[in-house]
Amino acid sequence: MRHIPVMRKEVLELIDPRDEGLYLDLTLGAGGHARAILESSGRGSRLIGIDRDPKALEIARESLREFGDRVTFVHGRFGEVRELLTSSGVSAGNREQGAGDGNYELKSPLPLEFDGIVCDLGVSSMALDDADRGLSFQKPGPIDFRMDQSRGQTALEILKRISEEELADAIYEYGEERFSRRIAKSIKEAVARNSLKSTTDLAETIVRAMPRKGPGNINPATRTFQALRILVNDEMTELRTLLQTFQDFLSPSGACVIISFHSLEDREVKIRFKELHQSRLFSILTKKPLVPSKDEIKTNPRSRSAKLRGIRKLSQ
Repeated sequence: MRHIPVMRKEVLELIDPRDEGLYLDLTLGAGGHARAILESSGRGSRLIGIDRDPKALEIARESLREFGDRVTFVHGRFGEVRELLTSSGVSAGNREQGAGDGNYELKSPLPLEFDGIVCDLGVSSMALDDADRGLSFQKPGPIDFRMDQSRGQTALEILKRISEEELADAIYEYGEERFSRRIAKSIKEAVARNSLKSTTDLAETIVRAMPRKGPGNINPATRTFQALRILVNDEMTELRTLLQTFQDFLSPSGACVIISFHSLEDREVKIRFKELHQSRLFSILTKKPLVPSKDEIKTNPRSRSAKLRGIRKLSQ
């Protein structure tokens, strides 16, 4: 079954892909948004896809194989986009189109400019469903939480290192969990007892620290797991870095679309887009964030928290 990206229709409307355009997908994942862009533009368009998850890149290479050399795959964090494009050789110069064939030769020392940039900050379903990642409490797995398992500390290593107060602050800020102090205390006590062996152990420790479960279908450990994922992968630093640099890679009339799943992320995007709009060099495309339709949420419940904002660089 082919992967269906979140808010596909809305992304395409704002990016407005065209033939011989150059596009950048900062969170390639299984390649859903990339496929939509490449199919909606002419055969002369090209796309560069970045992902920090090596497993996701393997899947994307297979799913986008039919597009051949129209797609360039880059492993790394989107917050390092400038360095990644330079080290991979794709931003050694400004693009110059060939004889209508959509190929780009790197000629001058200027950075590449993209006609459209998309960044989906959500965690892919394939990562959530992979027990080895430790991102879910549905199945027992290692307390890892890293999107790129080739580097960085695991969640368990961080839980052993940071103080109870630091942990509580992270759970409160990143998970918006009002019982963060009780949860942090419970987790640190479990760490001291060496009783955290799997993600299910961690989830049970979190649930025991909370008052009786109230109404609703959301597991009480959900917010804390989200907070730990953001902490382990340093996601807010990544986003803030991106928001200070993406405009350098937009061509005149180029659009950037960012999909967030957390109020903290959306607030950062909103503030930065407003700053760029006030410079009079950019135009905000979404006065309010777009959200998934009821039909999309029914088909893909994990899209329910998505908020999409777009901005366009004005021609000068």
